[in-house]
Amino acid sequence: MPKSRTLSRSILTALLTAYLAGSGTLALAQEEPALDIGKADTTERVVRPPETLDKTSKIDAKGAEATEPSSGITLFERMGAPLPALPPETEYKGPVDDAFGAYQRGLFTTALDKALPRAQLGDASAQTLIAEMMSRGLGTKRDPKTAAFWYGQAAAGGDPAAMFKYALLLMEGRDVERDKVKADEYMKKAADAGNSSAQFNWAQTLVADNPGEKGLKLALPYYEKSAEQGVADSQYAVAQVYNALADISAEKKAAARVWLARAAKAGFDTAQLDIGLWLVNGIGGDRDYDQGFNWLRIAANRGNVVAQNRLAHLYINALGTRPDPVEAAKWYVLSRRAGLKDPLLEDHYLGLTEEQQKKAIDGANKFRTG
Repeated sequence: MPKSRTLSRSILTALLTAYLAGSGTLALAQEEPALDIGKADTTERVVRPPETLDKTSKIDAKGAEATEPSSGITLFERMGAPLPALPPETEYKGPVDDAFGAYQRGLFTTALDKALPRAQLGDASAQTLIAEMMSRGLGTKRDPKTAAFWYGQAAAGGDPAAMFKYALLLMEGRDVERDKVKADEYMKKAADAGNSSAQFNWAQTLVADNPGEKGLKLALPYYEKSAEQGVADSQYAVAQVYNALADISAEKKAAARVWLARAAKAGFDTAQLDIGLWLVNGIGGDRDYDQGFNWLRIAANRGNVVAQNRLAHLYINALGTRPDPVEAAKWYVLSRRAGLKDPLLEDHYLGLTEEQQKKAIDGANKFRTG
């Protein structure tokens, strides 16, 4: 993830953990969230109620009740049929930005030549483009200090992207003098102007500056706006805050798992871990061991240590998968090597035969994150 897009995902987890740990409502993933499996009393989790089906019901491969086939047009009847005509494209009559167009086509020198005269006349969007190119060394020598100057000019001119970038520079004291007050001012302006990354970072600032429930409530509208624009960090934050706050509406409570799943599908491994735990433990909705197992396996294969540990428990308890003592031991070995101790899994490992232990170690040695 580019550094400029977010301060740090770890900041979000740390801030939420600081509040939620005190309330006791939720334990986040990095704090080794409590999982209902792998404990002494596993009867409730291991024993599943039998399926109750009448004689006419059918079960598909995933266990869902099958429906009768549609009486509409079949796939074979559809093949070869002409597709409906596409609607005519609306002619664009707005202004054309030649500089940005050249930039998008990779013609960086041309883009710089076209943007510079406009930037010198105070065009904020052209100033932002020049700043971006200079900061990355595109079409010109990389020059972070001059880039910072142009970001500052564009930010003063009201460009949301420049306000966000300049706020980060001011916050870090990089290539400009550190100024938190001015950084906060620009970050809020960029967030209010609709910049999704600024919305996330301004929410982070609000949580940091206002400990406890007050900060989460102030930050939530900005998290929500950013989440709607597809920022996975914000989608994760919305899910956690919805689930944590007691006075959130029932509608938002019900949407918490949806937002967490969106963050997980975007590739955020902590969200993949948490959605797996939520599904297994019945947080934010009904239990779904199969889907919980799938998400934990994805996170584990990406190298998430807590997911590797929890996946071992799932293999032992046959939750969402068939029991596999060797596979369980493999995931335990991987998590133990990363420093996550677990007495129950250690007992499981020591109870295996030497041949099974060797297979588990061989599997761990061959593991590569994917």
